[in-house]
Amino acid sequence: MSRRMAKADIYPVLKKSPIFSNLSGLELDAVVSFLEPRSMKKGEVVFNEGARGEEMFIIVSGRIGAWVAQVDGTQRWSFELKAGDFFGEMSIIANETRSATIVAQEDLKLLTLYGVDFYRIVFEYPMIGSKLLNSIRKVQNIWFEQISKHLGDIMRWGEVARRRAVTDELTGLYNRRFLEESAGERFSRGTLGLRSISLMMMDLDKIHEINDVHGIKAGDLMFISMAEVLRFVTRAGDICARLSGDEFAVLLPDAGTDEAFSIAEKAREKIASRKIFVPVRPNSTKNTEVSVCTSIGVATAPIHADSWESLLLAADGALRQAKTQGRNRVVVAG
Repeated sequence: MSRRMAKADIYPVLKKSPIFSNLSGLELDAVVSFLEPRSMKKGEVVFNEGARGEEMFIIVSGRIGAWVAQVDGTQRWSFELKAGDFFGEMSIIANETRSATIVAQEDLKLLTLYGVDFYRIVFEYPMIGSKLLNSIRKVQNIWFEQISKHLGDIMRWGEVARRRAVTDELTGLYNRRFLEESAGERFSRGTLGLRSISLMMMDLDKIHEINDVHGIKAGDLMFISMAEVLRFVTRAGDICARLSGDEFAVLLPDAGTDEAFSIAEKAREKIASRKIFVPVRPNSTKNTEVSVCTSIGVATAPIHADSWESLLLAADGALRQAKTQGRNRVVVAG
């Protein structure tokens, strides 16, 4: 192929290209004399990730796709470029190896600018060189902003996914999985020693009667109110969790039986004193005030248990005693 392509083929593309669009006709003429045409078939590799690069490319027609190697050796799709776009510039500007593998998605017509010619333009035609470098900088900034936004979106998605994995959607408290993993880790590390760790097990008294009269929405409002109270009465570092239905638990690191009982009693009193507006009956638009009570069982390791499983059983046993003894009370494991 001739070193030069027909102006009718390449000038319209160059004028629309973000790297050449601010050049005058005479400046384009000067640059084009350094560009070498190249054709590639669909599926051909333009260059491989990690290879040394001595040229950059401008796409005249066709499309290219970029893949980046993963840790396991597989290739991940990265981006696609079309006519007018350029690529490979960092290898000649920053002397970096290729950051991706570039493959022709369609039959390609490219213009190649070798590094040595790029710097000839910069030094022999400083005005043109300044414009090219400024255009590359602007495009890089746009790419970096897009990448930054993309990474930010991924991080936000990851944070949302992480919260969903460890929290109860209705109340915002932690879920059973997070509670058990946190407690199990504390016991498995063998770090308790002389330090205490307490557990409150609790549920709402006669919540099923409220659901029957006022509907499921009323029960949900009760659970949300329960969560608000637990956040208010517990300490920083305590783990409040909704286990299922009306079952709740609070893990209290470095809390002995007396302190755990005091926190449980505060929770019981505040829950009993709350008035919550709920529908008069299921699907009703009218509301009425309802209150609910809670029964709580408390157990402490190493006094009542020497493992997470036995602590859970001890606190659950104390909860059953609280309900047997008349509900709306706190009972400490025997």
